[in-house]
Amino acid sequence: MSNLTDYLSVEECSIDRDCIGERWVAKNQEDLAALVAIIAMGQVAQASYILTELAQAAPAYTDTDLKNEAKIRLTVQDNKTTPRTGYPREHRDGFIFEVVSWIAARKFHSKLVYMKDPHISTTSQGLDGLMVELSVDKSKIERITIFEDKCSDNPRDAFTRKVIPAFLDRHRNKRSAEIIAAASVLLRIAGISDGHAAQLAAAVTDRKTRRYRAAFAVTDEYDNQKKRGELFAGYDKIEDIEAEQRLGACLIVPPNLRDWFDKLATISIEYLDSMENNV
Repeated sequence: MSNLTDYLSVEECSIDRDCIGERWVAKNQEDLAALVAIIAMGQVAQASYILTELAQAAPAYTDTDLKNEAKIRLTVQDNKTTPRTGYPREHRDGFIFEVVSWIAARKFHSKLVYMKDPHISTTSQGLDGLMVELSVDKSKIERITIFEDKCSDNPRDAFTRKVIPAFLDRHRNKRSAEIIAAASVLLRIAGISDGHAAQLAAAVTDRKTRRYRAAFAVTDEYDNQKKRGELFAGYDKIEDIEAEQRLGACLIVPPNLRDWFDKLATISIEYLDSMENNV
C-alpha cells in the first residue's frame, strides 16, 4: 500500500451556503478492513503509526484471545446470549463507521493535530470524536472539531433529531465538561504541562475556534449536491459561526448500506483469522 488514499479517498464537495462538504469513498476495502481489525484489537496507536509512516497494515502484537475479542466486536448478534458472540447491528456498524470517520480525519493529520481515539466498546455513548489543532509553538488552540458520526437507515431523521440537538448543546456550552476533559487529555499527549493544558482546554468553549463535523454513511443515491443539500438542510441552526465551521461528510457506499458493512466486517474477520500470534 502506498498512501492513505489506498484506504479512503477524502474529497471536498459542495452542499449549500450554510456548510462545506466532504465525500469519502473506500478505495481498497481489504486495506481498510485490516485497519478496522487492528483498531478492534485496541491498537489505535498502531493504526496511527501505519497511517503516518505509510507502513504495511499489521498489528503490533496479537494472540488468540485478542483476536477473538475483536471478532466479537465485528459480529452482528441481535439477541443477547451468554457468552456474548457479537453486538446488535446498529452498534457493530456504528463502531466500524466511527473508525472510518477517524481514518478520514487522520488524512489531514500533522504533528500539531491530536485526535480522540475511536470508542473500542461498540456500546459506548458520548463524544464521537474530537480533533484539536495547535499553533506551531503549541501556545494556543487554533481549531477544535467536534464529530457526530451516524450510520443510520434514515440519515435525514438522524441529522435533525440527533445530530443538530447534540451540536446545539455543545454550541450552548451545556456539555462543555466532557469536551474540556477530552481536550485536556489530547493536550497532555502533545507534551503540554498539566497546568498549561488546563488553561488551554478552556479555549474549547470559544465559538471562534469551534468547528462541527456531521458524518453519515449513505448509499450512492446521496452522491450529488441536491441530496446532500437535503440531508444537511438546517445546519444553520448552529448560529453565529461561518459556513466553514459547519462540515457535512458522507461515506458513499453501494445501494445496500448494511451489506457493505457486512462485507467489510467479514474481510476484517478473515484478516484476523489469517494472523499468527506474536505475543
